Amino acid sequence: MRRREFIKVMSGSAVAWPLSVRAQQSAVPVVGFISAARAQGYERQVGAFLTGLAEVGFVDGQNVTVEYRWADGQNDRLPNMAADLVRRQVRLIAAVSTPAALAAKAASTTIPIVFWVGGNPTELGLVQGLNRPGGNLTGVTTLNTELEPKRLELLHELMPTTSIIALLVNPTSPTLAESTRKDLHTAAVSRGLELQVLNASTEHELDTVFAKLRQLRVGGLVIGSDAFFSSQMKQLGALAIRYGVPAIYQYREFAVDGGLMSYGSSLAEALRQTGIYTGRVLKGEKPADLPVQQVTKIELVINLKTAKALGITFPISLLGRADEVIE
Repeated sequence: MRRREFIKVMSGSAVAWPLSVRAQQSAVPVVGFISAARAQGYERQVGAFLTGLAEVGFVDGQNVTVEYRWADGQNDRLPNMAADLVRRQVRLIAAVSTPAALAAKAASTTIPIVFWVGGNPTELGLVQGLNRPGGNLTGVTTLNTELEPKRLELLHELMPTTSIIALLVNPTSPTLAESTRKDLHTAAVSRGLELQVLNASTEHELDTVFAKLRQLRVGGLVIGSDAFFSSQMKQLGALAIRYGVPAIYQYREFAVDGGLMSYGSSLAEALRQTGIYTGRVLKGEKPADLPVQQVTKIELVINLKTAKALGITFPISLLGRADEVIE
């Protein structure tokens, strides 16, 4: 696909003909890619998805067409987006993020759906089981939401004298936000910490949240799992430095983009696996028979440049456990 066409599709510009008509005019299958994130800031993840597709023999713009739908952090838009893809009779829906997967599942029981989620898809009600999903859904999980308490622990180890830790969640994903809040509250109480929960679902709200962190005298910030935050990693890292707040997120890209610390599994690998499964289903395999893939390798990444900018010195105990140190 030419760069100009890629930018046009990624930005969600209007399509000349309905997808169903285009699909009828050509044997090329159409995949609906739906995400809670923003297109801008999610290019690497999309690239990983397309790489996975290509590994199975599908190249966007040649023998498959990928149509993108972005909620821009407004998860209440996802049900209508998923319903629109169903009306347009796409061959498959790739649902990237927990809210997108839930919306896609509610929209269709017949169109194959390949998801990526950060939590347990069985507990989320997406599949009957990890080995035998059943129904029309399968996909990839990083289980990163289960690591939120560990991120709080790492942050407290770095800032042992702090008594207040903040949690950032997206209120337009209430299921994910509430489960994260409960897990972090339990972890905070066990360490004698006060937990402040702050909400953001737009870029403007992110600025407001970081300004409030200083007022609350927060000693560290745990950024909750959310696709919108994943498309804002560079901005989140920059805001943390500007307001002098040590922050931790789940993906390596956060630390690479200037964040202080990350702890979790690989987002790029998760999207690559999602692309591979998408291709396999396009070739005729049934979602019900494809076990949910788990990206299980966990990495701790530390950015010493950011630590210096924040005036923080990492203890040897943390540096020694890091899988990667950015200097």
